[in-house]
Amino acid sequence: MRWLSTALTLLSVGSAFAAKKAPEDRFTKFHTKALSSSPLKLADPSFKDLTGAPRDYSVAVLLTALEARFGCQVCREFQPEWDLLSKSWTRGDKAGESRLVFGTLDFSDGRDTFMSLGLQTAPVLLLFPPTTGTHAAKSVEPIRFDFSHGPQSAEQIHTWLARHLPDRPHPPVKRPINWLKWIITLVSIAGLGTGAVVIGPHVLPIIQSRNVWAAVSLIGILLFTSGHMFNHIRKVPYVAGDGRGGVSYFAGGFQNQYGMETQIVAAMYGVLSFAAINLAVKVPRMADPRSQGVAVLAWVGVLYFMYSFLLSVFRMKNGGYPFSLPPFM
Repeated sequence: MRWLSTALTLLSVGSAFAAKKAPEDRFTKFHTKALSSSPLKLADPSFKDLTGAPRDYSVAVLLTALEARFGCQVCREFQPEWDLLSKSWTRGDKAGESRLVFGTLDFSDGRDTFMSLGLQTAPVLLLFPPTTGTHAAKSVEPIRFDFSHGPQSAEQIHTWLARHLPDRPHPPVKRPINWLKWIITLVSIAGLGTGAVVIGPHVLPIIQSRNVWAAVSLIGILLFTSGHMFNHIRKVPYVAGDGRGGVSYFAGGFQNQYGMETQIVAAMYGVLSFAAINLAVKVPRMADPRSQGVAVLAWVGVLYFMYSFLLSVFRMKNGGYPFSLPPFM
């Protein structure tokens, strides 16, 4: 009987030792596979083996549906980011210090798993925490990532994983160099530089011209003082009916206006500005006194009639406006 008791004791110790080594052996097996191909492509049996308890390592599994017949656009958009994250993490943790294994289970390979988990949508990202060891979680239930905001980037998933895997390494995401983007950028810079050298001598005098800048500034001032920004902010109509079968170009009240009203007011301000500039700059340079006098009378007449029209517009906007000039009363 003593030998039987001894055999039972040795058997129980061996069983306990084997149970203790099983999670470590499984992690080593899966981590070795991941070093050559990550994330691991799973099916129903391998999913159960990878996520089965006891487990002294973490598992991040993406349950997806990539086939075109399922119509999962988010699955197809997120899959490259998931592959990039898993490869970057695994390559940065070749020793397996983070104790994390990445896997992908497609619906076509894991129908039973989808049904057992009660999943009716994809993609679904589950993080299975360890059940034993120093990082064992209080709850054995997997943590689910929310894809309600659409496909996420590899960096966003990395941040989520790092938050749930404290006190262990978090290898960063390393994106491959986009050589095409660099080539396009360098060619574009070279093209712009060549264009600047070739066109520069012809364009530079125009850019440095005081008259050009004065014209641009004047046009900008006329646009904004006539209410151009007001039209864009309020989305005002271009014109409106006057209630008698006609068209009204001016809106009543100083807090209302139409699109065409802005253009008319800008044109009036432009004519007034042009007349004032000619009286101040051009007319004094005339050598012939007779021509100079005619020009003064002409531009003064333009100023007078345009101011008369401008005041009449103000009276149309507000009947209580007290000023007016003939002929537009």
